Amino acid sequence: MQTEIIISGFGGQGVLFAGQVLAYAAMDENLHVTWIPSYGPEMRGGTAHCTVIISDDEIGSPLVRHPAAAVVFNQPSLDKYEPLVAPGGVLIVNSSMTTRRPQRGDIRVIEIPANTIAEELGNMRLANIVLTGALLAATGVLSVEAVERALGAHLPERHRHLLPANGQALRRGAALAAAQPA
Repeated sequence: MQTEIIISGFGGQGVLFAGQVLAYAAMDENLHVTWIPSYGPEMRGGTAHCTVIISDDEIGSPLVRHPAAAVVFNQPSLDKYEPLVAPGGVLIVNSSMTTRRPQRGDIRVIEIPANTIAEELGNMRLANIVLTGALLAATGVLSVEAVERALGAHLPERHRHLLPANGQALRRGAALAAAQPA
């Protein structure tokens, strides 16, 4: 099993952190993983994306051209990555930050109002974790519990008070994705 994922949005939305959490969880589960971050020179407010490959075997190349899954945090990311998702793949869309619905019929589209859910949970910075939970439910690449363990093991001490909220965000995103038709 090898799953290629692209996560994309504006700098400051937690795009790179979402990919890093997946990478840590995969490593902690003894899987092979690559995580390659990329961001524009502006960082906060500019574009940011990362690629994550998770595999139970060695990874031949870290390059991702047609991912099995894409998580898009905003409209420019939807426009850029919707056409690149492999047929039969999954596209997770932050519907709080997009102005149109995805058009492809050959992929599974899951629309999650991540900003709205993060606001309901009391912290706008949780939108990335809501979308990560949706990705987990849609792909089965890792379990929610594995990602929760990775957060507990790798989150810096200054952010440890956010662990319960991160768990709630993961589970909300996963539940919403699981409730949408396959």
